Amino acid sequence: MSTRPPDDPDENVFDSTPEVPTANEPTTPVVFTPGPAFEATTGGWASSVEPPREPVSVTTNESNASGPVSRATIVDEAPLASQVRKKGTLWSTRLSLLLVAALVGGLAGHFASPNSSSTPGVTIDEVSTSPGAAVLPSGLSIPKLVQNVLPSIVSIDVKGGGTEDQGTGMIISKGGLVLTNNHVIAAAVSSGSITITRSGSTKSQAATLIGTNPIDDVALIRINGASNLPVVTFGNSNALQAGDAVVAIGNALGLAAGTPTVTQGIVSALGRTVTAGTSTSSETLNNMIQTDAAINPGNSGGPLLDSSGDVIGMNTAVAGTLSDGETTQNIGFAIPVATIQSLLKSLMAGESVVNHGAFIGVEIESMTPSLQQQYGFTVSSGAVVMSVIAGTGAASAGVKQGDIIVGINKSTIQSAQDVSSVISALKPGDQVSLHLIRGTKHLTIQVTLGRAPAN
Repeated sequence: MSTRPPDDPDENVFDSTPEVPTANEPTTPVVFTPGPAFEATTGGWASSVEPPREPVSVTTNESNASGPVSRATIVDEAPLASQVRKKGTLWSTRLSLLLVAALVGGLAGHFASPNSSSTPGVTIDEVSTSPGAAVLPSGLSIPKLVQNVLPSIVSIDVKGGGTEDQGTGMIISKGGLVLTNNHVIAAAVSSGSITITRSGSTKSQAATLIGTNPIDDVALIRINGASNLPVVTFGNSNALQAGDAVVAIGNALGLAAGTPTVTQGIVSALGRTVTAGTSTSSETLNNMIQTDAAINPGNSGGPLLDSSGDVIGMNTAVAGTLSDGETTQNIGFAIPVATIQSLLKSLMAGESVVNHGAFIGVEIESMTPSLQQQYGFTVSSGAVVMSVIAGTGAASAGVKQGDIIVGINKSTIQSAQDVSSVISALKPGDQVSLHLIRGTKHLTIQVTLGRAPAN
């Protein structure tokens, strides 16, 4: 059963289980067409929101535990997420992804009406029993799962800079702290307003921005004057494996605030590194959960739930259309809660991460015991280089696939998240000392940082 937070309004319940490795397939070039910029207004396009753009090229580089998942109350500290792969060779996949933005337009439908007169000679049998509910592997029905979780889900509306954006959020404290994607609230960072509507309600409430992290696309807001609210429970994203059942909930298409859409599917892959965005902005996210549960514009910031109804990810991006016009099928991405846990301390402290756009030029995964055993690595921590991007500082300096980054300058690197944190504080043109392990060799390589590609 899920464990709920204590009475302290801002205490949260999380898991802290080591991450499990994931599998990848051969490199495949794919291009998708992004949709509207992040979220759009209800009732049609806002004047400042552009229609779908031309295709943009970008880069893309999961067992529920058989026993009960342990929980621990955490206020100031949260464990770093691990990033892993299961089998196969070290590689990367190139994808162009769209951050899940809400396009809320008028929906039209045509319904056939039966003839008012009955058809002679036709007998229609009827039953009065209720339809059977879909049941998850845990034994919990999807309607019951939704009933349990919906009170902790909110729709978010953001106004600022002449735009109106929409998304979803998860209440994580009784005092009204809400997690969402940074790109959902980005328009209100400088000036603007944020309001939320709780599920089952039509009344909006004002919210205040607490902390932002555009690098990892996570933000924290607080519902003004809130108390004694129901909260979500974080599950064990570290124990996911491909094939696990998941349910996604969110304000899809912004159709009606307070009435989230529910979709169901499985974890289709783990450990993905994806670069998602629009033609004007992009972000690279590590260790993403790939799922075939339908994720649509407006789902941003909403929960991806395991079969027990615990949050194991935050819905963030979805693949769109290939460059040749073919439509992709059932490819969405969510940020694991293990990653979110590692960011909560700074978010709760009100910190806002500044990204100067520095780019090292590698796609990486956190070292895990499984990766170490599978590939015969000689160390148990660090960030494994899964691929080196041609034409970047890392490529020029001689970094190779399979290298393990264990330090940058004077900072120790224990995970891929550490690399992102160090590099984000630097600027393009800065030179760093990259401490690597290659087989049994310990190397130090000087790398000149470039600028993160727009696409």
